Amino acid sequence: MCEVAIIGAGVAGSSVAIYLANLGVNVTLFEKNNSLVDGPPMCHLHAGGNLYREISLSQCKQLLKESIELLRMYPYAIDFRPTIIATPITDEDDPQNQIKKLEYLKEEYKKLIEIDPKNKVLGEVDDYYKVFYKEDLEKLRNHFVDTPKIPDDWIAPFARNVDLDKIKYPVILVNEYGLNVFRIGSNASLILEKLNANVLLNTEVIDVKKENKFIVTYKKDNKTYTKKFDYVINSAGFLSGEIDNFLGHKKERFVEFKAAYVTKWENNEKYWPEIIFHGTRGTPEGMGQFTPYYGNYFQIHAMTEDITLFKNGLVKTTNDSQPKVKKEFLDILNKGWNENIVKDRTKKAINHINKFMPQFDSDEYYKPLFGFQQIPGDDETLRAAEVSFEESYARCEIVKASSVFAMADEIVKKLINMNCLDKNSYISRDFNFKLNKEDVNKLAMKLAENRDYPREMGKVLFTYLATT
Repeated sequence: MCEVAIIGAGVAGSSVAIYLANLGVNVTLFEKNNSLVDGPPMCHLHAGGNLYREISLSQCKQLLKESIELLRMYPYAIDFRPTIIATPITDEDDPQNQIKKLEYLKEEYKKLIEIDPKNKVLGEVDDYYKVFYKEDLEKLRNHFVDTPKIPDDWIAPFARNVDLDKIKYPVILVNEYGLNVFRIGSNASLILEKLNANVLLNTEVIDVKKENKFIVTYKKDNKTYTKKFDYVINSAGFLSGEIDNFLGHKKERFVEFKAAYVTKWENNEKYWPEIIFHGTRGTPEGMGQFTPYYGNYFQIHAMTEDITLFKNGLVKTTNDSQPKVKKEFLDILNKGWNENIVKDRTKKAINHINKFMPQFDSDEYYKPLFGFQQIPGDDETLRAAEVSFEESYARCEIVKASSVFAMADEIVKKLINMNCLDKNSYISRDFNFKLNKEDVNKLAMKLAENRDYPREMGKVLFTYLATT
């Protein structure tokens, strides 16, 4: 039986470990932190790339397919609330351009269901998205329900709280569901435990060499160990280049430091959708993103240099495979945030959303959700990445979480060619891991608390089980 090393237990490494362990592969998962999926913020599936106006239709199609696969594997990690896409009057784009893309995606969603009926996880095809005009929203201002079931129910809070004179029409509601990073970590931990996978936490890989086999050297509990493997999967996130450097492989990539800000806002709405206010990235009018969490907590992105983006936060490879990240960002990762910076940027994020939602305001701030996003290749706008290979070595560099299963499929093909797996393994995957809802909640809240976030952020507003 082949031995496979997976270096890095973010959403990519953990998911590939589950995929392979479920097929009977002997997997060892290395993670230098003390829990799984402890990386950059994630807040939605990207089921169609609707937040990115600049990416191609082929990337949107790929993200749709991959998001459905991620949802099917991690249904307990999903917040089943939709997303509203609004275009400010200051923006140059016409919302009708987005509708053309959505019609294309709706047809692609229909095709995926025809291939496999189990892919119908984003609702009915005809309900994938719905458009609303100003008169529709004005009528819905006094529309209240205890539990939202239809698009009108979900968009009513938007109609009540947004300045309708500051946006173009139509406004679009799309079944782009939420993705909770703490619940992904909880799900992955519980599933790998069920599979009896070999997970080494608090373990740092310090060298990888290739002889007849790979020799992985790692440190755990201040002791150094080595182990031989037939195959190595590099899912080390923004440090993927270091593993390439160990093995002498040259690979281009970007690394970008980003942050989203957490606040608490007491309001009268029981349920919120996610809300996107489109804008041009890197300008003062960059996209604003209002993401609801359980307990009236909200995560805010604003794609400006003084909020989510950072000056010199995007760096590219030069002499070797690892981009040289600025010391100021590594210090945040290793030493923590300066409180004044957190307070200042959180307030700026709140003000960015307040331009469209006048009632939204708060003086509460928490540790930002932050991290480094890696982008393989030489196109910094890439959002749907693919796996890349050397001999008996794979790079799982995801830009968005949903890409992991397409990558895992390709790795399985390689392992079949090495006679590590039976040839039928490629077509046999269908994940249906039954987890206890309370176990998922308990561990997700514990992960949030251990990472210095409010415990309630480990819960979701609208669960999979509540809709079935």
